[in-house]
Amino acid sequence: MLLFRLFSKLPLKVLFVFSDLFYLLAYYIIGYRKKIVLSNIKHAFPEKSDAEIKTIARKFYRNFTDSMAETIKLLTMGRKELHRRFVTKNANLVTDNVDNGEIVIGMCGHFFNWEGHLLTASSKVGEKCETVYTKLSAPFFEKLMKSMRCRFGAILTERKSFQRTFLRNRNKPRLIVLAADQRPNLSDIRYWTPFMNRETAFFEGGEKLAKKFNTKVIYAHTSKPKRGHYVFEYQVLSQPPYLDHEPHSITDKFISLLEKNIRAEPSLYLWSHNRWKQKKP
Repeated sequence: MLLFRLFSKLPLKVLFVFSDLFYLLAYYIIGYRKKIVLSNIKHAFPEKSDAEIKTIARKFYRNFTDSMAETIKLLTMGRKELHRRFVTKNANLVTDNVDNGEIVIGMCGHFFNWEGHLLTASSKVGEKCETVYTKLSAPFFEKLMKSMRCRFGAILTERKSFQRTFLRNRNKPRLIVLAADQRPNLSDIRYWTPFMNRETAFFEGGEKLAKKFNTKVIYAHTSKPKRGHYVFEYQVLSQPPYLDHEPHSITDKFISLLEKNIRAEPSLYLWSHNRWKQKKP
């Protein structure tokens, strides 16, 4: 842990030198999950040529290794630098509601750098930010990521215990962050629908909570204007009353915004995740 913290003290431009080396290693030498990355991008963009697919893949690996360097830096990055590098637009859509005693659900996708986004959000609402996450199998990295994510008071809740925790704290105003594009486990109830040209399974926990407890749902459009800098622009995905909403309405809107975001900046999405491993029965 101490070694990572000492490494984190280095300027980000120095950490990016290591990122450049890891990029060459990951893309050209090891080929880390390269078949999965290229296959996922090709399925998502069948209209693009092989040269265009490879360009997106190379940019993805650049963003992937950059995010590793940035995440290490997040262990010690000051609040001022954090807000300069990770800009949130329309953050009042969250803070105003939380300050008014309400629960807001943030449905997010896996865009780089989501760790910086989470930390920035928690820096604005502190302990009123609850992130639902999947526990890492390696105890050391679990402890390391918890240390980074909770720097500004955020609460981490394991996915398996979230439903129970939510019911216990259903009257507590806060931002609840859900990575709504994760692949459900085989035992989970899932909703199958087209996503990036393939039938895909989605959780609907966010939709069920929003409709049952009449909460506003927020989406953050992610962009990367330059290296080491991100913009997260918040918009209302859905809000009560939900009396006239069709089934899956919130999830479908999330998927629509997610696809729009991916098509705008495809290299920012996590293509190395084997998202389409499961096939629709």
